[in-house]
Amino acid sequence: MQNPPSAFSASPTSDNLIAKALPFLGPGALAVRASYRRQRFSRHAHDGYALGVIESGALAFRYRGSNLVAPAGSVNLVQPGVPHDGEPALPEGWRYRMLYLPPEALARVLPEGAALPSFRQGVIEDPGLAAMVAAAHRRILSPLASDLARETCVLALLATWIARYAAQPAPARDPGPEPRAVRMALDILAARFRENVTLGELAAAASLSPWHFARAVTRHTGLPPHAHLLANRLRAARAALSGPERLADIASDTGFADQSHLTRAFVRRFGLTPGAYRKIVQNVDA
Repeated sequence: MQNPPSAFSASPTSDNLIAKALPFLGPGALAVRASYRRQRFSRHAHDGYALGVIESGALAFRYRGSNLVAPAGSVNLVQPGVPHDGEPALPEGWRYRMLYLPPEALARVLPEGAALPSFRQGVIEDPGLAAMVAAAHRRILSPLASDLARETCVLALLATWIARYAAQPAPARDPGPEPRAVRMALDILAARFRENVTLGELAAAASLSPWHFARAVTRHTGLPPHAHLLANRLRAARAALSGPERLADIASDTGFADQSHLTRAFVRRFGLTPGAYRKIVQNVDA
């Protein structure tokens, strides 16, 4: 099958991977079709939403404290900021179509000023919605589809997904001293991700003991402090891949020991190498 314009197919951990950047949905939006047999995604959280359909095999992942399996024909999704991982649930692995969506993509189908939706489920058994995800994804990757058709199809999918499965927002509450301290420390990690920040520094900024601080971060975010530091480094490296900087320099500039260190972390997080991702984002339709 011929790849669509500005799509890229390659990955050392998959049998087949096709990806296409979706600038009309906002920065970082991506459509991916991949099959994996051995890939195991490290525990992480996304800045945006992920919505996909399992075409064959089955995907296992831990999400919101439960061990889930998404079988063929099901819809799988993750909420921004909710930690999860991913691995084969069957010996043959899994094949899926995924949409990675920044929050502003969903905001486009909401009333002005409305809160972004929250979704509790990680797996949805809804053949109609699964068919919509697959149809929208196929249109995105089709070289014959117009940009207008792609955008219209995706927005219709998002509106249906939200209408059927978005949870009612919880009432706002005072975050309390511990969550405020955690937020402060996470802001430090975001600002100083290039540095070798110590647990003692973060705990002191949060006015907590190091052990109390480490437990608080894990309890309130689902990830330990060092995982947030790694996520910030990978986020910065991913953004830099749209430019001309050498991979070794990107690794150094974003806090990694060397290019190999960056590559290993990138593959565990995104399922493809930094070089493969660079080809995706640097071949977007004008």
